[in-house]
Amino acid sequence: MRVITFDEFIAINQEKHPEATGELSGLLRDIGLASKIVNRDLSKAGLVDAILGDANEINVQGEEVKKLDIIANEVLKKCLQNSGQCCGIASEEEEDFVAFKNRKKAKYVVLFDPLDGSSNIDVIAPVGTIFSVFERVSKAGELCTLEDFLQTGEKQVAAGYVIYGSSTMLVYTTGEGVNGFTLDPTIGEFCLSHPDIKTPASAKTYSVNQGNYHSFPENVKKFVDYCQDTTDKKAFSLRYIGSMVADFHRNLLKGGIFMYPATKDSPKGKLRLMYECNPMAFLQEQADGKATNGTQRILEIVPTKLHQRTAVYIGSKKFVEMLVGFNNVTINPVELFDFVKNKIFSNPIL
Repeated sequence: MRVITFDEFIAINQEKHPEATGELSGLLRDIGLASKIVNRDLSKAGLVDAILGDANEINVQGEEVKKLDIIANEVLKKCLQNSGQCCGIASEEEEDFVAFKNRKKAKYVVLFDPLDGSSNIDVIAPVGTIFSVFERVSKAGELCTLEDFLQTGEKQVAAGYVIYGSSTMLVYTTGEGVNGFTLDPTIGEFCLSHPDIKTPASAKTYSVNQGNYHSFPENVKKFVDYCQDTTDKKAFSLRYIGSMVADFHRNLLKGGIFMYPATKDSPKGKLRLMYECNPMAFLQEQADGKATNGTQRILEIVPTKLHQRTAVYIGSKKFVEMLVGFNNVTINPVELFDFVKNKIFSNPIL
């Protein structure tokens, strides 16, 4: 079978659009390059003291910063500024967006979480990079503005993530399906390994920090109770890694649902709309799944600030519909199976 590299795949798809200028293609290639550099640095974790452990800093999110958070953030920022196709960036690790003074004519802005799940680094668990691309709305030739970044998720022109685990894989979409590329270390190239990814409509896996159960909204508690209930069925499997990229990636390929509800400690939700939820929602919908905050489609949420947080329920279509359906359920857990089977789906998933 012929190997198709990430760069080649982008070029092939660009040819399908005669109107394309190549700017977005160039930007995506630069993100791919940045991820290779981050992957190189991650592979040294544990061997080089300068890149492992805490940076003794607290970021704008109020979270402890790892040294590799800072390294990954700087790698992405420099690669995007050098690309010539990006007029500014916003990062989970930066308090405000950064306008590139030498790239005023560039067409795109990029938002990213440079290293999602960085607390996993010390135990060699999977981490990832998440990115989101918008076409600027401000005038070309001038510095980009906040309005360029505060666009609804449905206006994304590209989004994706890189997962650094047993292998390194880049997954992205430009609104024409989802494709995954695995890094071949022998040639230093991402190669097409997962074409046209589609998430199974239903599954037996759910991902949530169940330690927060007593702080969950009632419908989420009912959903979790349903997943654990063994009446007339086998209980669902709980799989939770603690990195959105890792949990999402598994569910994207195998089916399931990832949940991060609002809790008493985080009444507006904990995950960031612009850096995490929007790009993942774009990917999930392109893979035939769904993403909601419980009442509204993630991609339709109108952002009001860069670091806005939201609850998120994302994954297999029937799983997400089931969770939303529990909003008005008042029956006890023993009756939930029949409710879901008879009221929500015309074709039961079990």
